[in-house]
Amino acid sequence: MPLRIGIVACSAEGAALCYRTLCAEAASFGGRPYDHPEILLHGHSLGAYVECLQADDLDGVGELMLSSARHLTEAGAEFLICPDNTIHRALPRIENRSPLPWLHIADEVARHAAQNGLRRIAVMGTRWLTESDVYPAALSARGLQCVLPDPDTRELIGRIIMDELVRGQQRSLSIDRLCKIAAQFRLDGCDAIALACTELPLVLDDTNCGMPTLDSTRLLARAALRRAYR
Repeated sequence: MPLRIGIVACSAEGAALCYRTLCAEAASFGGRPYDHPEILLHGHSLGAYVECLQADDLDGVGELMLSSARHLTEAGAEFLICPDNTIHRALPRIENRSPLPWLHIADEVARHAAQNGLRRIAVMGTRWLTESDVYPAALSARGLQCVLPDPDTRELIGRIIMDELVRGQQRSLSIDRLCKIAAQFRLDGCDAIALACTELPLVLDDTNCGMPTLDSTRLLARAALRRAYR
């Protein structure tokens, strides 16, 4: 039997995409048609996370993650994933107290980039993420360059994510703005963009970005399936 996967959810859109990927792609990783590993999900209110992030309270973020980890452990999960890049800022604070091991979303993105010969990676995500060392650390550990947006661009991307995408809103004007940001990264010599917000893959891909994209949500889900069926 495959291992049971526990999803520590934050935003609904990201968690839903992760869940759908686990179910839809399981057959490619060893499951029979229509089968997938047992999946358990626990999520605190997104508002609770946002309140902590706005107060720069990473200990509070970590305690919410740890609470979900404990709920999932009691429900029978055997390892954990979190389809939210931003709150990985707090994972180092609680990982040694977690009852179960975690797969790290940025590590999976970096692994995939290195395996595919990519070297200079732009990172798009919330302001909280792009002002952190989550992706610089994961990418540099594999000898990859990390290119982050300038402060004004961080604010713009963050507003689109938090005011629209996490609410399930996909506005054409905002998508155009994100595509223009991607085009500038391409001009700056990047050879891929890490979609380091689990909602961004809902509106961006290789086609409209004009360069390879690293879909953090699906890469994490596929890593979980490899582990579940290993």
